[in-house]
Order: sequence, then structure tokens, then C-alpha cells
Amino acid sequence: MMNRSNFIKLAIGGTTMMALNPLYNWSKDLKETDGKMPVLFIGHGSPMNGIEDNAFSKTWVKLGTEIPKPKAVLVVSAHWLTNGTHITAMEAPKTIHDFGGFPQALFDVQYPAPGSPELALETSKLITSTSVGLDHDWGLDHGTWTVVRHMYPNADIPVLQLSIDYSKPPQYHYDLAKELAALRKKGVLIIGSGNMVHNLRMVAWDKLDEPEYGYDWAREINQVFKEKIVAGDVQSLIQYERLGSAAQLAIPTPDHYYPLLYTLGLQDKTDAIDFFNDKAVGGSLTMTSVKIG
Repeated sequence: MMNRSNFIKLAIGGTTMMALNPLYNWSKDLKETDGKMPVLFIGHGSPMNGIEDNAFSKTWVKLGTEIPKPKAVLVVSAHWLTNGTHITAMEAPKTIHDFGGFPQALFDVQYPAPGSPELALETSKLITSTSVGLDHDWGLDHGTWTVVRHMYPNADIPVLQLSIDYSKPPQYHYDLAKELAALRKKGVLIIGSGNMVHNLRMVAWDKLDEPEYGYDWAREINQVFKEKIVAGDVQSLIQYERLGSAAQLAIPTPDHYYPLLYTLGLQDKTDAIDFFNDKAVGGSLTMTSVKIG
């Protein structure tokens, strides 16, 4: 069983040709007509999911085989909070171990997926509501690599991260996501990585090994979130603080919730909605995830 101090530290804390070839023209590709990629919101949970063979990681593996192979993956992770909006723009993003108190095997993991400065530049041009910084220092944090390494274990697809401007309100993040819609049609898989219900202060430490243990309020609001998503009631999800005390308990801080709004911002009227990994963990967390399209 994971002890309390370790769990708290958890939360605080061959390459493709397109990456190798500086002439790979994302500008040209963005003008072509391709099939539309789905969008994912993934509840990533504990970093240990990155190396464990469990129900959550098995689903991620399955997703990687079911979704058409993307040309690139763009992740909005709950663990990259910034002033302003930034996108990773390096050729080879580092693997960030942004946690403490876990087994050495987790720190030993490297996920050497390439980046794509070309796609980073083109993505920054798509976003016109704000300036987007091209970042060369961040990399892939555990909100990204713990999930993507299960989906694409060969690390042969470019992976980029888009930061969350933590100074902005929920509506900003939903609206910004809409500006990324062209990427869906050009083979880019966009993933929001966080957790719908994420209250670490109320975790039932003695129940972490009990399958699907959730407080009544956590199960209640998780169901409300799903119903709102299916109904297309996005404004209620943007104005989540109005959904009552259960929502306030579920989202004491919005860092893990904002990635859901990015996913919803990329939805269109023709997209099907599927939920997966719909389970509670430790009373006050849910792993509930959404596939759109």
C-alpha cells in the first residue's frame, strides 16, 4: 500500500521521419484533408500507473491499438502550470520525474519520444487569442509520459505539451482549445491529462487498495460530470463552482480539472462520447476518462 507521505509527494510534485526531417512541412500538412482524430481526457492518477500492469494501464494500451496511429501527440497536462501559454518546442524532450518517494524503478523510466519544433510553431500560429511561447526547458512530465508510454511504447511518435495558464479562468481554457481544432483533422492526437475528481486532502489512506472505493459525494459529482458531458451542457462544466458542495470538494484546485475543458473544447456535434476507466480510487479521486470522436 502507498503511504500517505508518498501519495502527497505524487501530486505535488527508433524516431519518426517527421521528427528527424527538418523539412517536414506541418504548414503544408495542416492544409491537407485527413481523417479526424479523436480527443481524449485521461484520468492519470498515481505515477505508479506508468509502470504497473493494472486495469488503468491496460486500457491505455488498448487505446493505442484502437486509435489510428497519430502523426503526433499533444498533451495538456495538469502538471505544467504557467503564467502565459507555452508549448514544448525542442527536438528531444526530457522525461521529467516530478514526484518523490516512489520506487527507483519509476525514476529509472525514460520515455525518449521525439518532439517537433515544426509542429510547435504551427500550433502556436493556430492560437490567435494569446501569444504562445516556444519552450525549450520543460519536457514530458508524469501527466504525459506515464500514459503515453503505455499507448505508444516504441516512443516513435512526436510528443508535445501545451501548458495551462493558471492565471486564467475556466472559460479561457475551453475557448483556447477550440483554436486547436484543425489539428484533429491532420493526424494529431490531443490528450487532456488530469482527474475529474481530485481531492488529495480527503484521500482514505486505508482504502487505497480497496477497488473502486469512493465517497458518496465523489461518486455523486462524478456522475453529474458525466451526465453534463453527454448532454453537451458545457457551460455548467465551465461554471463548475455552481454545481454545489460536491463539486467544490471534487475540485479544491482546478489544475487537474482544466485538462477536461480542453478536451470538451475540441468536441463537435458529430462526435460520439465514450467513458472508460470509470472508477473511484481512495475515496476522493476518480480515474474516469473520456473518448470524444
